[in-house]
Amino acid sequence: MKIFFHTLGCKVNQYETQEMRENAERNGYFVTEDENEADIFVINSCTVTSESDRKTRQSVRHFKSEHPDSVTVLTGCMPQSFPEMAEKLTEADIVLGNKNNSLLVPALNEYFISHNRILHLNQHEKGEDFCGFGITDFEERTRAIVKIEDGCDRFCSYCIIPKARGRVRSKDIESITNEVFSLTENGYSEIVLVGINLSAYGKGTEYSLADAIFAVAKNDKVKRIRLGSLEPDHLTDSLIEKMAECEKLCPQFHISLQSGCNKILKKMNRHYTAEEYEQLCLTLRREFKNATLTTDIMVGFPEETDEDFEETRNFAEKIGFEKIHIFPYSRRSGTAADKMSGQIDRAVKAKRASALAKTAEKIREKFLKEQVGKTLSVLVEGKQKGGMSFGYTANYTPVKFSGEAQIGSVSDIRITSSNKDFCIGEKV
Repeated sequence: MKIFFHTLGCKVNQYETQEMRENAERNGYFVTEDENEADIFVINSCTVTSESDRKTRQSVRHFKSEHPDSVTVLTGCMPQSFPEMAEKLTEADIVLGNKNNSLLVPALNEYFISHNRILHLNQHEKGEDFCGFGITDFEERTRAIVKIEDGCDRFCSYCIIPKARGRVRSKDIESITNEVFSLTENGYSEIVLVGINLSAYGKGTEYSLADAIFAVAKNDKVKRIRLGSLEPDHLTDSLIEKMAECEKLCPQFHISLQSGCNKILKKMNRHYTAEEYEQLCLTLRREFKNATLTTDIMVGFPEETDEDFEETRNFAEKIGFEKIHIFPYSRRSGTAADKMSGQIDRAVKAKRASALAKTAEKIREKFLKEQVGKTLSVLVEGKQKGGMSFGYTANYTPVKFSGEAQIGSVSDIRITSSNKDFCIGEKV
């Protein structure tokens, strides 16, 4: 039997798809990248917005319509958050919440015997353990994602994730060490640590995110360590100072802001002020040489005025984010914000997103220009037509360069020019 996996959403979902792939292969199933060869389709869903749910339903129906004799499996965050919606999606022969991803193989085996629809939709509970098989491989050959944390205790007013993912729980240090060993034995030299609320790693235990970082760094074959998206919570000065002691940790930090206006931050139920966030950025830039800071910003949150938006745009300019992911606010059933008054018109949200994008583009173009003349270490990730190679610096600056370089190696590149998207250089 051949399985085709289709993943929607974040890096944690990508990781969990890889877990399911490897577990299926260990149990006699074959994974295919060709949809037309597949007997089984597994859709790992996202539910962060209503649009995510629409894409999930569309994907399930597409695979069942195009391949009516196949077995279609729906898993991930959508059925976990909205089991009633998932149950009504009858094109899915098997429905699993993300809590039950480990049941994929038993569910398939059972289905092929009974041919009866299977639903495993157990809800997350307080105090549950971190679970998962771990992985030994990943799609990229130079960078592997390792999930070390799951769940979130923050309850932002716009977010369904605590319902989709449960409370904070962390992978133990020994499991992290063993998993990274397996990945480096298979040729991976850069490890990206990810979680739903990564900065909360170790909450309720004696460990912190810094301990997880140093556990990975002990592996001599690891050249670089990156962190996935972070929340400002738990990023104390003492934690940052400890993290800065790890030479392998890349000075690239994606820290979700959402708004630079304190009024809106409070309505979002974010647990910091713009001033506290700014201080965090100053601390990171002080402790990490050549640090880059990227972020997420949401525009058009309920009751956000033009003045509130301008406060956010000015704040982004003041911090000088090297890249900004911009999201117009999307109403999400089951959240507090969905019931708020002062919902913003779609056209206004689009206008604000466009204005912020122009600001972000100017900041990024300026940053890339400032790299010209520098010699930077680049982890080579691929080749392009015309003999050019490409890769990323430690602070995740994208670089294209001339000169022979082996994929997976680190090369010193002198930056000779830049454009709005990347730097151009030559091998030293």
